[in-house]
Amino acid sequence: MPDTTLYYRTAGGALASQAASGEAAGPPALPEGATELSAEEYATELAEIQAARQDHAADLIAADEANQSADYEALRASGIPEATARRLTGYTGPDTAA
Repeated sequence: MPDTTLYYRTAGGALASQAASGEAAGPPALPEGATELSAEEYATELAEIQAARQDHAADLIAADEANQSADYEALRASGIPEATARRLTGYTGPDTAA
């Protein structure tokens, strides 16, 4: 028997796969409450999840950078030296305080 992979969505909504190989293994059993997916459906849904995670990570990074910039600008406006303000905030952009 060739290697077999079962793609499915669990009862809780998570994507999963099981692989079996060899003569004695037989095809993988679908877990209770799971819905079987084709390899194409699995790949498409997995790509959508990965894209959403990347978008979320980019949003978190952008928010963090905006906070660092705002904190840096506030420290500079209060007279804190540039090097100290950068060290305290982690800000690495251009000096915005004149």
